Amino acid sequence: MKIIFIYFLLFSLFLLGCSQNKSESTDSHGSESPKLKITAYSNEFELFAEADPFVVGDSSNVLSHFSHLPSFKALDSGSVTIRLIIGSSETTETLDKPTRKGIFSFNLRPKTAGTGKIIFDIKTSKGSFQLTADGISVYSDKTTAEEAANKLALSKTNTIVFTKEQSWKINFETALPLYEPFGQVIKTTAQVKSAQGDITVVSAKTDGMILFSGGNILEGINVNAGQTLFTITGSGLADNNSTVRYAEAQNNYNKAKADYDRLKELVVDKIVSEKDLIAAKNEYENAKVAFETFSKNFSISGQSVSCPISGYLKQLYVTNGQFVEAGQPLLSVTTNKTLLLQADVQQKYLSVLGSISSANIRTIYDNKSYTLEELNGKILSYGKSTNDDNYLIPVSLQIDNVGSFLSGGFVELYLKTLSNSKIITVPVTAILEEQGIYSVLVQINPELFEKKEVTIGVTDGIRTEIVSGISKNERIVTNGAIQVKLAQATNALDPHSGHNH
Repeated sequence: MKIIFIYFLLFSLFLLGCSQNKSESTDSHGSESPKLKITAYSNEFELFAEADPFVVGDSSNVLSHFSHLPSFKALDSGSVTIRLIIGSSETTETLDKPTRKGIFSFNLRPKTAGTGKIIFDIKTSKGSFQLTADGISVYSDKTTAEEAANKLALSKTNTIVFTKEQSWKINFETALPLYEPFGQVIKTTAQVKSAQGDITVVSAKTDGMILFSGGNILEGINVNAGQTLFTITGSGLADNNSTVRYAEAQNNYNKAKADYDRLKELVVDKIVSEKDLIAAKNEYENAKVAFETFSKNFSISGQSVSCPISGYLKQLYVTNGQFVEAGQPLLSVTTNKTLLLQADVQQKYLSVLGSISSANIRTIYDNKSYTLEELNGKILSYGKSTNDDNYLIPVSLQIDNVGSFLSGGFVELYLKTLSNSKIITVPVTAILEEQGIYSVLVQINPELFEKKEVTIGVTDGIRTEIVSGISKNERIVTNGAIQVKLAQATNALDPHSGHNH
């Protein structure tokens, strides 16, 4: 509890500091001059601007905040041109760099009354972009302009002020809910295993004693193809001694070669017959094949056990000095590039297993979630029967190892079925939970949010069904919701912690 309180206090001080770093705004404390709130989005940028009401002949300040999408980080370089277009009249201003990080402060003096639009032309090192805000009104007198702005002023009851400067300092995102097909979800646990094609088992080719070649031969170490790990020696064994057999094969080869070379010289002088030469050649070639075959795996010191592939040592079955027999497994090596997920589901889901189309995977130790498509995965099979030891139905999936999965460990698995019905879904990171009550933060404008209670349905580990509480057209906080919620308490403690510049 002390740690939670300290975290809350520090974050509250952070929020207060963000607010106090700015000068006071005209509408934060009930000033006579209200501000217009202008919001616009493109594929690359979010705009949030606070502007004085536009009056013909008067200078109006347009304090504009630009955030990159999808990162929602401040635009810290580049030029921006603002164009206020009313009919055929256009008022413009260009700023070659931000007034402050992410902020461009424009001053416009409209020439014509009426309703039009504001266009922002953005030029950065990555190209040229444009944002458009429609429904901008210019009035002929200040009184009418302020009355209209007051009517547009938003109530701050049950709302949270979280400025752009604050959101730029954290991992923060907003998005519209998705209205998408969302079928049945089966949540289970899966064990991570190395794929069969990625594992190679090395076995002994002879009887003998294990002698490690040096260094630490431990499970988990990286190994290279051809690397010698240890030797199987038959030295000291009475029977089936590989060292003796190697020496015999070498001696037989050397003798057969010498005999064959000698007979080749004698046959020239016809001292020996062609038949004897052919017999010597045959004996020599047989001895050569036997010795070369033996030499590929053995030396005078015994069998050299080397790694057949590059990867890591998955399992070591022997110890230094242990006696092994021919055919006995010594070690297994895996490339760890492809993994199997093996899960068990209850029999009540048998009827829907055939319609499973995808899956989401969440690692337990770091709470990261992945889609099956992100991991280049596929569903391999599901069981058609059970056995006496396990009455659950096995389901197997294959994925690429992106470095976040531990072979032998466990993950949470969300099996997703096909569906034609559409529902509203939001990211699981958007949902706040307090004593069993769920809520999301709905954006009123990019600096003002309202907490709304929602009823949730099923979840696939990445997105959650919203049964009621919000519509598909309400933009919500999808990342950073907890920090925004903490700002609510800070605002309650400090009545002057609203939006200040």
